[in-house]
Amino acid sequence: MTLRIGDTAPDFEADTTEGRIRFHDWIGNSWAVLFSHPKDFTPVCTTELGAMAKLKPEFDKRNVKILGLSVDAVDSHSKWANDIKETQGTAPNYPLIGDPELKVAKLYGMLPAEAGNSSQGRTAADNQTVRNVIVIGPDKKVKLVLVYPMTTGRNFDEVLRVIDSMQLTAKHRVATPANWKQGDDVIIAGSVTDDEAKKIYPKGWKAPKPYLRIVPQPR
Repeated sequence: MTLRIGDTAPDFEADTTEGRIRFHDWIGNSWAVLFSHPKDFTPVCTTELGAMAKLKPEFDKRNVKILGLSVDAVDSHSKWANDIKETQGTAPNYPLIGDPELKVAKLYGMLPAEAGNSSQGRTAADNQTVRNVIVIGPDKKVKLVLVYPMTTGRNFDEVLRVIDSMQLTAKHRVATPANWKQGDDVIIAGSVTDDEAKKIYPKGWKAPKPYLRIVPQPR
């Protein structure tokens, strides 16, 4: 399957390092980030899992749950966590899905159906497409899909920035411009007419072009 923004995130049950979960129930009324890894004990992923653990308080502030996935069994994840703590200073403080039968990787379109049904004998290169970041809203809809190559570590500050934008634009009828960050000016959404905008923004807006209406970030 091809996962698109606006799709309902496929639900599943899986064993994790914090027990068995049913994905939609686990999300509850929160947002969620699912980020996947091609194999345990891989170098770039080791740094990523540690980085995410350090950033967890920032995700908590935004009501965002973190869920990792790696194409190996849960007992292997637990051993890997020791290496992550030793080398990165922080072990994963969020659940990590065990996917030794490749079920979740296939369900999310990260591996083809013909990939088999076992992680045994598969290398990280075999699983190189299992390098996604998927953000899911409380409505269980997919909000963001990022796919990374194996040799490039993910930028989780960017994931936080995008979540800030998505949560803001879900609440207010605005969009965020290129390189936007918290506190910067925003753009009135194209779906808002000028008459509507006058009611929402009685102080007016800057408009270098009629379709580009700039206002301070709403609070």
